Amino acid sequence: MVVPPTPENLERAAQIIRSGGLVAFPTETVYGLGANALDARAAARIFEAKQRPSFDPLIVHVADRGMLQKVVQEVPALAERLMERFWPGPLTLVLPRSERVPGLVTSGLPTVAVRMPAHPVAQELIRRAGLPLAAPSANPFGYLSPTRAEHVERMLGGRVDLILDGGRTEFGVESTIVLLAEKPTVLRYGAVAVEELERVLGRLELQVGAREKPLVPGQLPQHYAPHTPIRIAPPSEIPLGLRKRVGYLAFQEVPKGFKVVKVLSPTGSLLEAAAHLFEALHQLDRLGLEAIYAEPIPEVGLGRAIMDRLRRASSA
Repeated sequence: MVVPPTPENLERAAQIIRSGGLVAFPTETVYGLGANALDARAAARIFEAKQRPSFDPLIVHVADRGMLQKVVQEVPALAERLMERFWPGPLTLVLPRSERVPGLVTSGLPTVAVRMPAHPVAQELIRRAGLPLAAPSANPFGYLSPTRAEHVERMLGGRVDLILDGGRTEFGVESTIVLLAEKPTVLRYGAVAVEELERVLGRLELQVGAREKPLVPGQLPQHYAPHTPIRIAPPSEIPLGLRKRVGYLAFQEVPKGFKVVKVLSPTGSLLEAAAHLFEALHQLDRLGLEAIYAEPIPEVGLGRAIMDRLRRASSA
């Protein structure tokens, strides 16, 4: 059931969380599928609903520093600097796990991925529930992430107890993930650009390659994929005869000859392109096309996150 985030519905959602149920809710990145992060049975429902393999860990969402202390053992000084600058917001930190967090949530790892979302609906839901929420993207495992409540309803439907409709998400791509180890390391490109992080911490290690057994979400070789085959290529490389049978995901300008074209940002804004990425792919995926071709995006700032999603989507 899709409902607006009124105080009554937020209280209803919080009660569902406290009772071990599942609630889909908006964040500033994409819609999350939330359950009590301290309850292994509730977390198991997430894996079941998404058909997600148990070796792929979940991100835990908190509302404040007090809740953070429930899920981590310690907060290193480097983490404090990042939290001061980017929390609440689309940055996930990988920290030593508290024993209160079930091993299922972290896929048996000694660390937990945790963030403080900035979206007011997400914040209010967590506060009302009084619990940290394990919340991956609210979609079937490996498929396109949802940026609208209608995406969640279409993909998961009756597997979710309640869907809070907060409109389209702001960033449209998932959070950036940073491991706070001996050397701070970016494990997933996301809504906070690497360049922004490096202004705070200096040069960072980058380990965003695919892993068969991921340390954090979004590291599998194939992920974020539509049902329609997707390939990355500039228009100049696509024969005119093929263009009539396929869709094209363009960055800024409309190329000629394609059956259908979706433009991510007519102004060339990477922020706008990221916000529209999954929504455009959802639209193209429903048209019964032979294939979807995507234009390469400049790999600076949010362009890194966009190209990461496109590469994983096209690796099937």
